[in-house]
Amino acid sequence: MIILPILFFVTAIIYSSVGFGGGSTYLALLLLWGVPYSIFPIIALTCNIIVVSGNSINYIRSGNLNLRSLIPYLIGSIPFAFIGGSLNIEKDIFEIILFFVLGIAGILLLFNFRSYGNNSKAYKSLSIYFSIPIGIVLGFVSGLVGIGGGIFLSPILYLFRAANPKNITIMVSLFILINSVLGILGQITKSIEISEIENYIILLVAVLIGGQIGNFLNIKIFPTKILALITSLLVIFVALRIGYNFM
Repeated sequence: MIILPILFFVTAIIYSSVGFGGGSTYLALLLLWGVPYSIFPIIALTCNIIVVSGNSINYIRSGNLNLRSLIPYLIGSIPFAFIGGSLNIEKDIFEIILFFVLGIAGILLLFNFRSYGNNSKAYKSLSIYFSIPIGIVLGFVSGLVGIGGGIFLSPILYLFRAANPKNITIMVSLFILINSVLGILGQITKSIEISEIENYIILLVAVLIGGQIGNFLNIKIFPTKILALITSLLVIFVALRIGYNFM
C-alpha cells in the first residue's frame, strides 16, 4: 500500500501542473492494484476534486475566469455527469471503456501539446450548438467512468482556439471540479459500501500534497507545453498497460 500512494502523489503533481485532476490515471492505478471495483469512481472523483479545487482557487484569484465561455459546456455536462454516474456497468466493460477513454485522451493531448505554450490572442468562443453537445458527451463519460472530462475538453478547446491558454486552464479545472461532484452524486445512488473508502484516505492525502506541488510547477518553473507532453505520454502508457491486461 506504500507504492500506490506514491504513484497517486506523482500523478497529482503531473496532472495538476496542466490544470487536470488525474482521475483517468487514478482509475487505472486502482484497477491494476486490485482495489474493489465498486469504489473506483468515487475514489478517483474525490481525488479530482481535491486536486482541481486548489487550481481553481488560484486561477480565479489571478482573474482568468470567463464564465460566459464555460457555461454552455456545463449546461450539457451537469445533468449527464449525474446520469452517467448513476449507471451500473460490469467490470469488464468498464475496463474496455477506460482503455479507449485513456487512449483517445492521450492521443489528443499528444497532437495538441504544442498549443499549450501558444499565447496567441486570436481566438473565438465555440457556438453553443457545438459546446453544449460536447458538454453532454464529456459529462456522461465523466460520470460513467469516474473522470472529470477535462482531459478531453482541454485539447478540444486548444484545437479550435476557443480561448487563450489561461482561460482554458481555469475552464478545464472548473469543468473537472463540477463534473466530479455531480459524478459522485450519481455514484452514491448505487449500492456502494462508502465505508470502504476509509481504507484509502492516504490516497486523498497524497493527491492533496501532490496537487499543490503541481500547481507550483505550472506557475513558477516548467513551460506548460512540456508538462502537457509529459501528461499525454503518461496517459498513453497507462492505456497500453490496461490494454496489455486484455491479452
